[in-house]
Amino acid sequence: MPEEAQISVVDGPREACGVIAAYSTMEPISHLIYFGLFALQHRGQESAGIATSDGETMTVFKDMGLVAQVFDEPALAGLEGHIGIGHTRYSTTGSNNWANAQPAHRQVGSTSLALGHNGNLTNTAELAASLGISGATTDSDLIAEGIARAIDDERSDSRGLEVALMEVAPTWKGAFSLVLMDQGRIVGLRDPHGFRPLCLGSLGEGGWVLASETAALDLVGAKFVREVAAGEMVVIDANGVNSYHPFGEVKPGLCLFEFVYFARPDSQMYGRTIHTARYEMGRSLSEEHPVDADVIVPVPESGIPAAQGFAAASGIPYTDGLVKNRYIGRTFIEPSQMLRDQGIRLKLNPIPENLEGKRVALVDDSIVRGSTTRKLVAMVREAGATEVHLRVSSPPYRWPCFYGMDTSDRSTLIAARKDVDEIREHLGADSLGYLSLDGLMGATGVADAGFCTACLSGVYPTAIPNTTDKFHLERS
Repeated sequence: MPEEAQISVVDGPREACGVIAAYSTMEPISHLIYFGLFALQHRGQESAGIATSDGETMTVFKDMGLVAQVFDEPALAGLEGHIGIGHTRYSTTGSNNWANAQPAHRQVGSTSLALGHNGNLTNTAELAASLGISGATTDSDLIAEGIARAIDDERSDSRGLEVALMEVAPTWKGAFSLVLMDQGRIVGLRDPHGFRPLCLGSLGEGGWVLASETAALDLVGAKFVREVAAGEMVVIDANGVNSYHPFGEVKPGLCLFEFVYFARPDSQMYGRTIHTARYEMGRSLSEEHPVDADVIVPVPESGIPAAQGFAAASGIPYTDGLVKNRYIGRTFIEPSQMLRDQGIRLKLNPIPENLEGKRVALVDDSIVRGSTTRKLVAMVREAGATEVHLRVSSPPYRWPCFYGMDTSDRSTLIAARKDVDEIREHLGADSLGYLSLDGLMGATGVADAGFCTACLSGVYPTAIPNTTDKFHLERS
């Protein structure tokens, strides 16, 4: 779908994807995974898929659209079995087609393999060359192909999935949190930095769930056990949970934007509730950049906790000034230019009574490209605000991400081209204040746990080849 055919008010980075896996002899597994994907819908909104197995036969169903659009009762009824994985995906421009929807599937002799991938590899060209693959493909397909060939090396019926993974996983560079399955087991695997999250929960009666976020465990009634560690592989089958460590050096570096933007506020990471961390970001932001304002107004939804913290620390009243249409999702209808210019109102609309005649402090979690924020500032002014002061609960986003966020082109990042005052002028705000990196790290409450801050600091935890181009190969 061409970019102009999309109406979106997302100025923040887009991240792919959400993954879940489950093993249980007591549950209708397809329904459990379906509901778990609902809790992960925010992580990917262009395609969804589920693979299940009854111990002998694997079935895969996937399509374009939201979870509720892809699956209905007949589709779920056809996904039989006691183990399965699910995936919901956010693609880059030009790659949102059925062929790239997941789970990816391979058949190797008598072994069926399915996988869901969250993240982005940085050595796709090298992997493609080693596999003899030319032309556009996804990094997820390269992962699947590499595993399939490793299984095939010594006959599929005598080589376990986990053994193949121990062999090929060290050849992958970059970000990958994976859920995988064959006919009899599920596997969760994180890269040595743990860029993307993955956690483990128990269902009772020998049941287990792996998911990108704890919110998915909550929704399906699973009890949080622990996070899958950076560089860890967990294999779940009839014998329970076994842990393996395919990588030599492990240095945890969870994407800091999970705390800022990506994760649901009711999820936990590094033992910290995301909402609490975002609330503290707002408090720190108020201390670093105080403002003379009449009201604190959040940009919903992800700006709400920070705005609440800012209001509490500053003593300035918190009010809702913007209403989000929670049901708009993504539109596939191409609007006219006039409607594109006004498209932000499809998702956000002002409450003039709360803004008129007020000095407004507008709190958001991030400014990436700036186009949406500029429209928001203009909208708040049109609603009658006398002043609009922007406060942002993360530092300027200056550097591209090669680990799974849709921000590989630095020229599109407003903070890479302009200083803070130039950004303020471009956005039409009366003042602009960003939370410092130290303030952000402190607000997480787990600064020593290990974070990737590359998009904010320019310090990359892995080598980025000069030839790295996220659009050379279609991203997962």
